[in-house]
Amino acid sequence: MALFEEEMDTSPMVSSLLSSLANYSNLTQGSKEHEEAENNEEARKKTVQAPRMGTIMGVYLPCMQNILGVILFLRMTWLVGVGGVLGTFAIVFMCCSTTMLTAISMSAIATNGVVPAGGSYYMISRSLGPEFGGAVGICFYLGTTFAGAMYILGCIEILLIYIVPPAAIFKMEGLEGSEAEAALLNNMRVYGTIVLSLMSLVVFVGVKYVNKLALVFLACVILSILAVYAGVIKTSFDPPEFPVCVLGNRTLLSKGFDICAKTIEQGNVTVTTRLWRSFCDSEFLNATCDDYFTNNNVSQIQGIPGVTSGILAENLFSMFAEKNSFIEKRGISAVLDPEAPLTNTNRYVLADITSFFTLLVGIYFPSVTGIMAGSNRSGDLQDAQKSIPIGTILAITTTSFIYMSSVILFGACVDGVVLRDKFGEGVNGNLVIGTLAWPSPWVIVFGSFFSTCGAGLQSLTGAPRLLQAISRDGIIPFLRVFGHGKANGEPTWALLLTACICEIGILIASLDSVAPILSMFFLMCYMFVNLACALQTLLRTPNWRPRFKFYHWALSLLGMSLCLTLMFLCSWYYAIVAMGIAGCIYKYIEFCGAEKEWGDGIRGISLSAARYALMRLEEGPPHTKNWRPQILVLMGLDGEQNVEQPRLLSLTNQLKAGKGLTIVGACVEGTYLNNQPQAQKADQSLRKLMEIEKVKGFSQVVISSNLRDATSHLIQAGGLGGLRHNAVLVSFPKNWKQAEEHHRCRNFIEIVRETTAAQLALMVPKNISAYPSNGERFTEGYIDVWWIVHDGGMLMLLPFLLRQHKVWRKCKMRIFTVAQMDDNSIQMKKDLMTFLYHLRFDAEVEVVEMHDSDISAYTYEKTLVMEQRSKILKEMHLTKNEREREIQSITDVSRGSIRRKNPSNLHPQRSIAEESVTGSGEEKPEEEVQLIQGKNATPTPTSPTSPTAPTPVAMSPGEEIQMTWTDETEKTNNPAVANPENIKDMFNMKPEWENLNQSNVRRMHHAQKLNEVIVKKSQEAKLVLLNMPGPPRNRTGEENYMEFLEVLTEGLNRVLLVRGGGREVITIYS
Repeated sequence: MALFEEEMDTSPMVSSLLSSLANYSNLTQGSKEHEEAENNEEARKKTVQAPRMGTIMGVYLPCMQNILGVILFLRMTWLVGVGGVLGTFAIVFMCCSTTMLTAISMSAIATNGVVPAGGSYYMISRSLGPEFGGAVGICFYLGTTFAGAMYILGCIEILLIYIVPPAAIFKMEGLEGSEAEAALLNNMRVYGTIVLSLMSLVVFVGVKYVNKLALVFLACVILSILAVYAGVIKTSFDPPEFPVCVLGNRTLLSKGFDICAKTIEQGNVTVTTRLWRSFCDSEFLNATCDDYFTNNNVSQIQGIPGVTSGILAENLFSMFAEKNSFIEKRGISAVLDPEAPLTNTNRYVLADITSFFTLLVGIYFPSVTGIMAGSNRSGDLQDAQKSIPIGTILAITTTSFIYMSSVILFGACVDGVVLRDKFGEGVNGNLVIGTLAWPSPWVIVFGSFFSTCGAGLQSLTGAPRLLQAISRDGIIPFLRVFGHGKANGEPTWALLLTACICEIGILIASLDSVAPILSMFFLMCYMFVNLACALQTLLRTPNWRPRFKFYHWALSLLGMSLCLTLMFLCSWYYAIVAMGIAGCIYKYIEFCGAEKEWGDGIRGISLSAARYALMRLEEGPPHTKNWRPQILVLMGLDGEQNVEQPRLLSLTNQLKAGKGLTIVGACVEGTYLNNQPQAQKADQSLRKLMEIEKVKGFSQVVISSNLRDATSHLIQAGGLGGLRHNAVLVSFPKNWKQAEEHHRCRNFIEIVRETTAAQLALMVPKNISAYPSNGERFTEGYIDVWWIVHDGGMLMLLPFLLRQHKVWRKCKMRIFTVAQMDDNSIQMKKDLMTFLYHLRFDAEVEVVEMHDSDISAYTYEKTLVMEQRSKILKEMHLTKNEREREIQSITDVSRGSIRRKNPSNLHPQRSIAEESVTGSGEEKPEEEVQLIQGKNATPTPTSPTSPTAPTPVAMSPGEEIQMTWTDETEKTNNPAVANPENIKDMFNMKPEWENLNQSNVRRMHHAQKLNEVIVKKSQEAKLVLLNMPGPPRNRTGEENYMEFLEVLTEGLNRVLLVRGGGREVITIYS
């Protein structure tokens, strides 16, 4: 294998790979979780292996115990009596179908790879991502924990009501109504806490003891169910004696009488009974009695008439009741005075809660929620992929048959008044289902007691492991402490927290209050299990290869729909609260930055949705109403690959506010093979700065042989399909006049040309270091817009976007535009205000008039210096230091030529052309005079002063703008005019001026004059936006272009030069 010897470190031989896979224990080889476990200090310790279990012990029995728990023995008969056989059967069928569909989906997920500890949480999180997994995992953990509390409460209810009532600490004898209810709840709290402590101790000692006890508990459950079936069979030929006393059609409390009669005959004497004394004021026959007692007869009915009695027809339909209403017998008429007040209500069996169909769904559903008891302990299974599907589906099939048959058999054997008697108050306080059992009711009583104990232990075993799995994943930071445990992996700290939360449920103390809450959490978990399976199937993820083949996406979607329906059917407000809790956990995990990549289905959805959206974007460009700057930010890097101008990203954040596309690009010079590490370092620098500046977008680093080509590649290839940038943000080059920075100047000009050719908008901030950070606030000030030429509305839109950000929110917007000589400035202002009104922009408007003016000596001097520098840079091949000295000397000589002499005073407004003619006697050609007077010249937009300013745009003769200025500004900005004596020197320099390019003279003149006006009006503005002139069409004079921009923006602190992208970006229409 010499051919591959160099790759052995990264690509092991197949033989060694297979060996490691054969010895595989918990986590997928090479996965991030496995690598983290190896680096974990605890993982390096020698661990003691926990006992491993098979399908029966690990999945089937725990599921059976949890499913056949408290509801079957304590509430099923009541559900049948209140909801009717048909209604209850529908509830049971719907709930069991939901769990079966969920089990099918869960089986597919469980067999699609190894399922370590965590079970359902692991499956959901790896299928739907850490946010969904954490949210649903926590909800399922809370549901499982409160389920433990519910099972314990059921255990205490059986103990205190049916087994040893005298053991109650708070005595209930003699108490009625709310007092008796309060005493019962207090007893539940005390005994519940004791039982919880004992169960927690058993779980702490070890899961193997729970598994050993499971056999005993399950044997009790099976015996109890067999006793019920035997009792049903016995009723068909020998119904038990089970009398129920009824007054009229109202069921009487069995403890209120000894004989079900008003009077009895003793030795030819009629004697009143205890029942008589309960309703009358004395024991004599002439006593005053309750009207209802007087008008109705007492009768005794058979509580369990038997399966052949035909009582099923009477129990088919529902009989819902209000709280404290009477439990009445169907088919018996009663004499009732509607106006008579109700008296002696404490002598009857009353409904303890108001019942309705959706309440029954909420109370029943927890009885089928044990389906994940096995998957929660997947870390303790020998072969989770095999055991979870088989054990869970078998358990659901078995328990579904038991529940459905129980509904029909209870309705066929037991009278309705007994079924609706929740606590057996009319049948001597017996457990109703126990009265049906054979050979003795105590079989059911003790069987149900141990069943609830076993289910509680299973919940206290599964819930801590679920929390431990969530904690070890590290997606919720404050839960990490609960990931630790004993040497063999037992979750000690998680067990402690589980016991504390379970205690909260016990303090609620009402089983009927806890059950609907559990339904919400479990239904939410099941819903996301079905969603995960459906997503994986529909997205056809390459890794989706479950061994379990009997699944389909339609079944998963049906299961998900049933779960969502049941949630709102049980209680719409509980459903909203549960979703709110899950949503808060989801956002918390997202906020904390769950840096986990599990190949989840949500990412698959994101990819599919992104592809669909990109294909839609390809259909055409966005409408003007939807246009927003999708920005490509070109960042510079230093030698260490760190960002040079971080404030560019601050400005990007202020412009974008997290909306739209942002691509932050950088260039690395070199070859890809040699410079990839530098590119990765640069990408990390960009991402870190984007995170600091809260810029939501993408980073992209391009490697090329030269920076010019790399920048061009970014502009051309950035984005994907229809999701491409439509604007470029680049800072004005620093120190562009220095010879060593000449290449930056050339690159900048090429960027301007390429964005124009690509019809991209261009934004060039000058003095970017002076721009505010995201933490600063302007309490007042102006954002000034100098609208020289129409650019599609970019100049209008950008200030509006900036003012959405808190940095610029309190700044006001001012718009300046330039009027030519033939324009009506008053009408222009009115039209502009109307235009802004229709655009819904709030801004002040000012029209600046600029008339013809003569070109000053200062302008000629600036142009001369500019052209001389350009010529020297092109023609002289000097060293770096020599070039700098030469440039400096030329600049000094040019400036000194103005200061050397003191010419005679001339009027400041006098034109240079006139001075030239009178001073020298030489006459210029008419064409040259017109050029100097600048009558056909047009001004070009300007920008702030700084070594980094953007570029001017040449205008056509039809766009000429006339400019005027005052004596003061002329004197301030033009040394030649400020000191009239210097004008004498103009005659000495005239031969040099005649050789100047007159186009450059005109551009310099207009740049200078426009700059004077902008400085005068906007020097105190927080930001100045103005049109950016375009570069020259030919490549001669590129340095002149930069000089024009420099002059245009001189004296301004913050300037944003803007070029439109050739399309309208704002509209007046809605």
